[in-house]
Amino acid sequence: MEILRVENLSKIYGKGETAVKALNNVSFSVEKGEFLAIIGPSGSGKSTLLHILGGVDTPTSGKVFVENTDVYALDETKLAIFRRRQIGLIYQFYNLIPVLSVQENITLPLLLDGRKVDKGQLDEITTTLNLSDRLNYLPNQLSGGQQQRVSIGRALINNPALMLADEPTGNLDSKNSAEIVKLLKLSNKKYNQTLIIITHDERIALQADRIISIEDGRIVKNEVIRR
Repeated sequence: MEILRVENLSKIYGKGETAVKALNNVSFSVEKGEFLAIIGPSGSGKSTLLHILGGVDTPTSGKVFVENTDVYALDETKLAIFRRRQIGLIYQFYNLIPVLSVQENITLPLLLDGRKVDKGQLDEITTTLNLSDRLNYLPNQLSGGQQQRVSIGRALINNPALMLADEPTGNLDSKNSAEIVKLLKLSNKKYNQTLIIITHDERIALQADRIISIEDGRIVKNEVIRR
C-alpha cells in the first residue's frame, strides 16, 4: 500500500541569477513499512527533500501526498497538526528540550496535541530503546547515543505515518551508530513504521529495502536492494 507519493517536486532558493535549484522535478513513491535510504553528496538536495517531506520546508512547485493527503494544500494550522501527528523527525543533533526529562521529551508530541499518554505504549517504547531507567534524567545527563534513542522514542510515540531521519548517526561513534541503526530497523519491522533515512554512510544505506541516489537536485538512481 502506497503511503507517500512525491510528484514533480522542485525547490528554488533565491531569485534571478543567484537562484539555486535545490530540487529539480523529483518524483517517487514509498510503500507502507518500507525502509528507504536517500544518499548523495553534500549539496545534492537530499536534506531539502527530507524537510519538505516532513512539512518543515515548502516546495516551490510539485506535490507531496501522505496517506492520500495533499500536504501542501493544507492551511498553516492544519499543516502543523498534520506534521505533529503524522511525521516523526529524527535529527543528527537530537533537538531535545534541555529542561525536560527523558519522559517529557518523548511524550512532548502527545502533550502538544492535548492527548493522554498511553502508559503501556510508553513502557514498551522505553523498554525497547533501553531507556526505562533514564526517564527522569535530563538530556545533558545522557550520552550521545542515549540522546538519539530519546529522539527515536519521541518520533515513535505518535505512531506516525512516516519516520524521517536526517543523518541520525552523523554525530555518533561507530558503536553507537550501529546501535541506532539497529533500533531504527527494529522500529521499522516491529511497528511496521515507514522509515526514510538520509545518510552519507553506504553501510547504512545498504541495509535499506531501497536506495534513492540524488545529484544536483535530481534522482539519478532508484535501486531496490531487497523485497
